[in-house]
Amino acid sequence: MWSTHQFWCGLFGALGIDRRNLVFSGDTSEEQGRQFGKGRGTVDCCYPVKCIAGHYGELVFGQREKLDIVFSPMIYTVPSMLSGHVARTLTCPRVMAAPENIKGGFIKERDVFAEQGIRYVTPFVSLDEPKLVAKQLFEGGLREAIPGLTHAEMARAVEEGFRALRSFAEGLRKKSREVLEWCAREERPCLLVLARPYHMDPGIGHEIEGDLQAYGYPVLWTQYFPTDPDLLEWAFGEDLRAGIIKSPFDIHDVWPSSYSANTNEILWGAKVAARIPWVACVVRLSSYECGMDQPPGPGLHQARRLGEDPRGDDHALSREVRRGHHREEEGRDAARLPIADDGNYVTTGSGLTIQQA
Repeated sequence: MWSTHQFWCGLFGALGIDRRNLVFSGDTSEEQGRQFGKGRGTVDCCYPVKCIAGHYGELVFGQREKLDIVFSPMIYTVPSMLSGHVARTLTCPRVMAAPENIKGGFIKERDVFAEQGIRYVTPFVSLDEPKLVAKQLFEGGLREAIPGLTHAEMARAVEEGFRALRSFAEGLRKKSREVLEWCAREERPCLLVLARPYHMDPGIGHEIEGDLQAYGYPVLWTQYFPTDPDLLEWAFGEDLRAGIIKSPFDIHDVWPSSYSANTNEILWGAKVAARIPWVACVVRLSSYECGMDQPPGPGLHQARRLGEDPRGDDHALSREVRRGHHREEEGRDAARLPIADDGNYVTTGSGLTIQQA
């Protein structure tokens, strides 16, 4: 939900549901787990999945006004800037199946949802295959949950959901571009976080991003790194002309098994960081190096060409901080990072020529 929440806001808004009636559970916390998830856990080794029991419990028991529906979709594929350039954009199978898994903790002795008068809706949905989404949601429980809903209304709502998601992503990428331009003009470093979207949750990411910002470093997130054609041409142009990659979003040179959406984006982010000199540090967040995160390790090292600098196990989250080095500048004296449209360029202390705002 951390990467698709704006889709659902747009979709339900288009169906006539007031956004004030859309309730998201709060940030993950130990208190949330103790108060609402205790005794309702199911067998799963995934830390983020374990935390979902507390979120469900908060929605069922922790609201001032009773909810009518608990909506928790099983998301099979997610939209990605790498769509069409990789094999698939699949979600983690554990996270995808979590709604059915965690539900077990709420129905194993008695059906808590039924007792509370709450309809539990968990459709299987492929968000990176837009033509399927309306049918999947309509037949996956929303037809019964929203009386009078038609397939045509569902299709229009899906279109609005995707518009809202695109608008949100474009806004964040525009802001990231502004941050990168500021770093280029001021000769200041920034940090790039390589992580899964759920690490934005302060309870799962253990507020590490906030700790880094407290030191005054701008922090960019891989999923919302700017993808403007001029920037990508500047970063990947040499590899494109050499035939190493087919597009700026191609990762087959470091990772041929490109099926997992988040893994693909993490590896792409590592390639970007190796080519953008103002990304001075890459922060890799992973919850105990789960099965989805272990195999790409060699690809990350190949993409970044960096040594590993472990930073301990602070906050019970395994952190790897791979400190970056500026890309070798030999033969790059004429390189230009486009910053504005006025055509003015200035040579920076790093030996690169950037466009001046």
